[in-house]
Amino acid sequence: MNSEKINNLIDEGEFKLKDYFEYIDKTAFKNQKKVMDAFSGRRVSDACFNNSSGYGYNDRGRDVLDLVWADVFESEAAFVRPHIVSGTHAITIGLFGLLRPGDIMLSVTGAPYDTLLGPIGIRPGIENRENTGSLIDFGVKYMQTEIINNQDCPFDFEAISKILRGGEGKSVKVIFVQKSKGYKDRITVKSEGIGELVKFVKSIDSDIYIVVDNCYGEFVEEHEPCYYGADLAIGSLIKNPGGGIAQCGGYIAGTKKAVEMASYRLTAPLLGTHVGASLGQTYDIYKGLFFAPHTVAQSLKTISLAAYIYEKLGYEVRPGYNCRRYDIIQTIKFQDEDKLINFIGGIQAGSAVDSHVVPEPSEMPGYNCKVIMASGSFVQGSSIEISADAPVKPPYTAFMQGGLTYESGKLCLIKALEREI
Repeated sequence: MNSEKINNLIDEGEFKLKDYFEYIDKTAFKNQKKVMDAFSGRRVSDACFNNSSGYGYNDRGRDVLDLVWADVFESEAAFVRPHIVSGTHAITIGLFGLLRPGDIMLSVTGAPYDTLLGPIGIRPGIENRENTGSLIDFGVKYMQTEIINNQDCPFDFEAISKILRGGEGKSVKVIFVQKSKGYKDRITVKSEGIGELVKFVKSIDSDIYIVVDNCYGEFVEEHEPCYYGADLAIGSLIKNPGGGIAQCGGYIAGTKKAVEMASYRLTAPLLGTHVGASLGQTYDIYKGLFFAPHTVAQSLKTISLAAYIYEKLGYEVRPGYNCRRYDIIQTIKFQDEDKLINFIGGIQAGSAVDSHVVPEPSEMPGYNCKVIMASGSFVQGSSIEISADAPVKPPYTAFMQGGLTYESGKLCLIKALEREI
């Protein structure tokens, strides 16, 4: 595509998105205020950035960070640790902390993201292997209901009620919600909708835990899932809440009881959050949280512009450019393998790091088909920076995330559009 057409599409898109960009900025301001109030209220100082080693006893920066995180995520308690290697790892910690042999985990948003199927024990080929250490291997049962593509009511309450009021209902210990779409063509669940689920489930059995995979959703809305009653909200620091600065780590926030139980799987029973050296990572985590509301806003603007442009070019996109967003993921259906690969390659070419690298479809741990990924990031796998990935199979849908700055995100889109065929 020639530069004149690209520039015209961008100018037109920015004009159409002016009001929505203003809404994004207002939401970012509200979330920034939460962060600033938490920093001030918990008296964050440079002493919080000091390093600790060994057991990490009396690590003030780590302990204050946990309190700050709980305040920002509107929860009773939280812990944030650089030792958590991914969102999948953080969710696994939470699930293993809450579930016991004979319990049932009920996913109400269909099958979870591919990488979580192994820890649960439902990935094809794993269920016949013993001693993988999955939940099923430890005697936990798994059930699921499907999500309904209705933004106002995304949960199949009738199916959920049937299970909870049925013969196995008393064994359901965890209701699992994946807020974002993963590699599926479905809506993203808004936090307020999770609140309706909480009320419904707790009215049947108040002892059931509501656990939310909050990856890609942090700071997109004014309130997080814990504000609406979720027992745990879990995510990765190399996505939204790390602000593109945190180099590793994950978090778990929620009720005091649920967080404490999860902490016993983070370290060991009764040790919980009292140990764990920060190893020099605390400074970046604090700073990343400070930048996160603004960084997420930059990402939302980038993917909104992408939605407008590719919808204008005739592709099916979700969500549409004029739709309210509840995560930082934009899907574009190319319906053609070459078009998909060209787009992913363009995003890589427009990245600040490894722009010379050519992405190719390949097998990846945790996925059941070849995947192609563009991620020219300062932190490996940091999807908040700028990234696009896709399972290489029909309908050849690209999942685009991120944009540390709107300006760099726009330049990335220009590179992708130059390869449009």
